[in-house]
Amino acid sequence: MTDASILSIPIDNPFLERLGVVLTDWSPGYAEMRLDISPELGNRTGRIHGGVICTLLDAVCGYCGLYAAPGEPALRSLTLSLTSNFISSGDGAALVAKGYIVRKGRSVYFSRGEVWLDDAELLATAVGTFKFMRTPTPALSDSR
Repeated sequence: MTDASILSIPIDNPFLERLGVVLTDWSPGYAEMRLDISPELGNRTGRIHGGVICTLLDAVCGYCGLYAAPGEPALRSLTLSLTSNFISSGDGAALVAKGYIVRKGRSVYFSRGEVWLDDAELLATAVGTFKFMRTPTPALSDSR
């Protein structure tokens, strides 16, 4: 269960919401997410499934390049590449994922991410390449 004292920013992502991921910090070039650990997120060995960790890495590496100030149009992107490295494993209460922009261009950005166990033990890292999606042009309405 998510601690009520943790700030929650609307994440606007049905899959991440279903998993229970909470966007706790978001600013230009940075994103932080939290996921409380539950038995449903485990693998056959009882540890957090690697796919859950990779999902968090993909999400924070993507979101750190998509911050838009309140009132500005939302930005969207697609993952072009994500390379992950598993460093450790352990037992704990929550996963904390942190994403940082490395370099940003007009259409592509590069980022790095980390997943921490209880914000104390580094479990995994990643580097990613993301492409901004073009904002769809609103359909012209028939004004007759």
